[in-house]
Amino acid sequence: MKLTQGQFSFLPDLSDDDIRVQAQYAIDKGWAVSVEWTDDPHPRNTYWEMWGHPMFDNPDAAAVVYEVNECRKAHGGKYIRVIAFDSTPGWESIRMSFIVNRPAEEPGFRVVRQEAEGRVIRYTIESYAVRQPEGARYA
Repeated sequence: MKLTQGQFSFLPDLSDDDIRVQAQYAIDKGWAVSVEWTDDPHPRNTYWEMWGHPMFDNPDAAAVVYEVNECRKAHGGKYIRVIAFDSTPGWESIRMSFIVNRPAEEPGFRVVRQEAEGRVIRYTIESYAVRQPEGARYA
């Protein structure tokens, strides 16, 4: 199962040149670009681990590709994404987010059913990866 979060998630994986072009677009807009990684890609897990510092005044997208490749060296078997943050008053949020690295095997999610008081039934989703302890979920 291919995880589909962020922009470009239904397209084939992006090359380093594709990443550079998208990062340059964000930089040209004045957005701060960051690299993040996780081994728990639950859709509600919006706070991934940050790789390095946000690149607020970075004029060159090649630095973003360099940081992505450095993160791949350390966390190549996990999910890695690039985000672009717009600090403009009134926006002050992430404008762009896309996955740039995936584990070799993506186990997917399952629906968990919970019966509550009365006839109430609650559903949630859980990644199959969380059956393993943190840090051991992917190779």
